[in-house]
Order: sequence, then structure tokens, then C-alpha cells
Amino acid sequence: MFDLVPLIVVFPAIGLIVNLFWGKRFSEQTSGWIASAAAGLSFVVTVLLMIALAGQSEGETVKLVDWIVVGDLDIAWRFQVDTLSVTMMMVVTGVGTLIHVYSIGYMHGDPKYPRFFVYLNLFLIAMLVLVSASSFPMLFVGWEGVGLCSFLLIGFWFDRAGDAGRNNSEAARKAFILNRIGDFGFLFAMLLLFREFGTLEFEGVFAHAEETLESDSTLAIGITLCLLLGVTAKSAQIPLYTWLPDAMAGPTPASALIHAATMVTAGVYLITRTHVLFELAPFSADVTAAVGGVTALLAATIAVGQYDIKRVLAYSTISQLGFMVAAVGMGAYVAGIFHLITHAFFKALLFLAAGSVIHGVEHGHHDSNEPFDAQDMRNMGGLRHKMPTTFWVYIIGAVALAGIPPLAGFFSKDEILNAGMEHNLPVYILLTLAAFLTAFYMGRQVFMVFFGETRSDAAERAVESSSLMLWPMMGLAGLATVGGILNLPGVHSLGHWLEHSLGKEEVLEFSVIVAGISTIIALLGIGLAYQLYGRRPLGREAQDPLKPILGGIFAAINQKWWVDETYARLVVRPFRGLGILLAAYDFSLFRQFDRQTFKRTNSVSRLARVTQTGYLNWNLIGIIGGLLVILIILAWRGVA
Repeated sequence: MFDLVPLIVVFPAIGLIVNLFWGKRFSEQTSGWIASAAAGLSFVVTVLLMIALAGQSEGETVKLVDWIVVGDLDIAWRFQVDTLSVTMMMVVTGVGTLIHVYSIGYMHGDPKYPRFFVYLNLFLIAMLVLVSASSFPMLFVGWEGVGLCSFLLIGFWFDRAGDAGRNNSEAARKAFILNRIGDFGFLFAMLLLFREFGTLEFEGVFAHAEETLESDSTLAIGITLCLLLGVTAKSAQIPLYTWLPDAMAGPTPASALIHAATMVTAGVYLITRTHVLFELAPFSADVTAAVGGVTALLAATIAVGQYDIKRVLAYSTISQLGFMVAAVGMGAYVAGIFHLITHAFFKALLFLAAGSVIHGVEHGHHDSNEPFDAQDMRNMGGLRHKMPTTFWVYIIGAVALAGIPPLAGFFSKDEILNAGMEHNLPVYILLTLAAFLTAFYMGRQVFMVFFGETRSDAAERAVESSSLMLWPMMGLAGLATVGGILNLPGVHSLGHWLEHSLGKEEVLEFSVIVAGISTIIALLGIGLAYQLYGRRPLGREAQDPLKPILGGIFAAINQKWWVDETYARLVVRPFRGLGILLAAYDFSLFRQFDRQTFKRTNSVSRLARVTQTGYLNWNLIGIIGGLLVILIILAWRGVA
């Protein structure tokens, strides 16, 4: 049954090709259902692979074709079928299928409707190649593929009028450039690995890692830190996280699929897949945990001060990715993957529900000449009465994210905090503070969006979304509610499943103290949000109650600690200045050089043309004269 694995990319490829060439001939829903069916069939294949693994837990690699054969480098295109890769496939195809179906309703009326589903299917292909790869080069193909899809989907509305289209294009370029910085680290790591191991196949590298690399050697640290650089870009960690909030320029389903549930978790998967290397570099592992912890707290502080409903969720995603990166950095690989799975459930749900809110508010906005931001939470309020189903699924997603038992987020986040308490107290403190802020900013968002009076005419006229959008959200709400059963304390089902790929991992017993602290601080965060935003709901002209309390700090977090401005001043502007300078030199120096060269060549050509009379006699005289000159030279040198 393992031989079915190529079909996970074949089905989305068929959907892509059909919509690419014939999509414009179909009705909207036909294009959407073709793409959704392709994603659903990949999910069915993944389920069959999981059933096969239940009987043969060690899995196998399935060779498709020979790929790269150059000198000592021999890389085949092989699919790695093991418990880790199939777990990731389940998340990608399962959540991906629900988002495809949601998109059928959300993208209704868009003139580029078929193209959007082409991009979604292309993303599935790239992400599935990434998680099923059996070698670093094959993984890198998927790695670059999801980066390309991210660029295409962020800039999907590049042609919108005015500043909107330009901002979308700039956001896409920003994501592309920052990810290229991370790709440099990944490529350099591959070069080091090939130099030392003579292969880039996972099996060959991991089997000989301990005998080739000394623990905490310069080489081991160098390889893993290069991989970490790639992770900071793809999984939006310090210092390369700034592209993800701007990526919200793309359609909301793309934000849910790529920038919340799947693509951004590729870095967490990479560290987990290469855990053998990180275990040989404890220094790099500690750096990884620290990066995750600091990112989790920094992003959480910024989320507190945002008003854009999607931007709050974007910084929340960065923060939660910090939890996962910190977990795998501390060696808690199962906890990291567990949180990856539950986060895919509740964060995809929140993004889709946020899209439903935006969709409803936009529907209620009738005056197209009036400037209006349908994503600004200050323009919402009172939507629980207008959009009741969206309200309840949003509540489930928010409570799961906040870590309130018995929802899925409580169990996965508790495992990470427990690992921090046992192995890295500073990281535990950072993550605990981030958990408090998570509960607060989600409470703030819920109260601003759904409670109190409506703060705009658009919110007053908002309507509930269509069933095509609601049913996928309800499915994700169910997963966010019961997802904790995947790895319940004392049972550790996910841990036993993944140990076939990762080896046996230390199993930490459920800590009542850690769980109690995390629950109390989550409740405190929600309670504080209620005091500020729920007890006295904001009116149409009301000031944010957090402003006078925090003063200048609120301005700092609202401006994202001015990180983007600092990068612009230190990197972007000097780079553009260099470009302008080189352009000026190109015009003044190199172009003048080109012109002078042209003039000299033209002068020589005019002189040469004088000798071309067109008469045969002169040609004969020239030939005879040339021969005489040659004979004289030869005679002078004593040859003749």
C-alpha cells in the first residue's frame, strides 16, 4: 500500500492542470470543487498510508525515479513514508481540504477565481513534497515551492487600484526576499553535509552522524545554525519574522492554509526531521529554544496593540510558532509536533472565522466612496447577534488558543510548558508570560469584535456567511475541541506513534502545578480583557482603554516596537541608496565608456572602409604585397 504515496501529489497536480487550462470555461463552483476533490483524494491516500503504517510501523521509502546523478552525488526522487511524514501529510491534506471548500464560498465573484485554486493545488503539491522527502535536496524543492506559492498568494490582488495593489506587491516581495535569506542558510548546511558525509540522503546522513560529527563540534554547530537560519525565515522567528504580518495582504483562505496551518510549520518539521544533528549540537539546540521563547513573547506583546483582526492572528501565529520552536529546541519533539497539529486546527479556524467576519462586514458596507477598513476591529462590535455561528466557532478557536481545558490547545501547550519547567527555566518563564498575553489579546479581540454595540453602519448591516464557509469552520471547531485526545497525559498516543520515526523520547508525567499555573494565568488574561473591553463595551467614539494605562508602551507595541522601521533604516534604505548610486554610475561612467568605445570602433571602421575600393587589381596588389612582406620577414629571420 506504500506504493500509493506518489498519488498524494498526482491528484493535486491533476486538479491544477484542469483548472489551469480549462478553469475559465467552468462555473465558479465547478473550479472550486475540482480543486477541493483533488485535495480530498490526497487526504484519502494519506489515510490509507496511515492504515498501512499501523501494520508496518517502520515504514519505507518509495523510489519514483533517479533524479540527480553527478559524480559522487546520487539522489533519487524517493518518498519517505514513516509516522512523522504521514502525520504531517494528514495535517496538510485534512486542513487543506476544509480550506479549499471554504474558499469556494469566500472567493465568490473574484475575477481570478480559477487561478486562486490553481495556486492552492500548487501549494499542496509543494508542501507534500517537503514533508515526504527522503533527502535534503528533495525537501529543498518543496521548501522553495511553498515559498513561491506564498509569494503568489500574498500578491494575489496585486492589480487592485491605488495603494492596495502596491502594498500587496510589496508584501509579496518582502516575504520572498526574507525567505531567500533563510534559504542561503539551508543551502550552506547542505554543502557542509555533502562535504562531510558524501551524501544528502536522510538515511545516509543520520546513520553516520554520531561517528562523523563530534558533540558540540564547530562543524555540528555550524550545520545546525545554518539550518536554524532557514527555520527563522520559513517559520517566522527572530530576526526574520517581519514578513508574516504583511502576508495578511493575501486572501484569508491563503492566510489560513499557508501562513497559519502548514507552510510556516515547515521549520518546526525540519528541526524535528534532523533532530539527530541538533542532538549533536547542544549549543545550537539551546539557541533554538531561546529564539523560540523570545519570539513567542515579543510577538505576543505586539498582538496586544493591533487593531487589524487578521494582523492580531498573524502575530499570534508567530508567537505560537515560537512555542513550537522552543519545544523542539529543548528536545521535546513530540510536544512540538503535537502543538503543530492542534495549532493547525484552532488557528486555521480563527483565520477562516476572521474571514467570515470580514466578509460579513464588507457585505454590510454600501457606500463604496467612503473610506472604510473592514478588517479594523474598531469598526465592528455587536456581531454575535449578526453572525451567531461565526461567533460560536470563533469562541471555540479563541478558548483553544488561550489554553483553557479541556480544549486541544491546553494539552499541547501544557506539554511544552512542562518541558520548559524541567529543562529550561528561562524559556519556561518567557513562554508563560506569552501564554498570559495570548489569553488577553484573544479576549480583547473577541470583546471588540462580537460584544457591545455595533460601531459602524457596516457592522450594523453585517450578515452571516454562506453554508459553504460555515461547514468547514464547524469541522475545524470540532477538531479544536477534541484534538487533545491525540496525546492525552498517561496515554501518549502521539508519542508512541512518532517514536517509530524519532526514537524513544523522555516522557514527562503530567504536572498538576504547571497545568494549574497555565490555566490560572489564561483565566487571568481573559478576566483582564473582560474588565477592560467586556464590562464596558466600546462605543463608536470610545478610546481604547489600554492606551491610558500603558501610555508610551502602547504606542510602541502598536508600532510593532518599530522593528520594521529599524530594518528600513539600517538595511532597506542603504540597499536602495546603493542601487541608486550604481544606477548613477552606470549612466555617467559605464554608459560614457560604452559611447567612447562605439566612437573609436566607428572611426577604425571608417578608415578600414577606405581600403575597400571594389577593384580586383587593387585586391591582387594587396595580396602580392602581403606575400612579399611575409617572405622578407622569413628571409630576415634566416628561415628562407
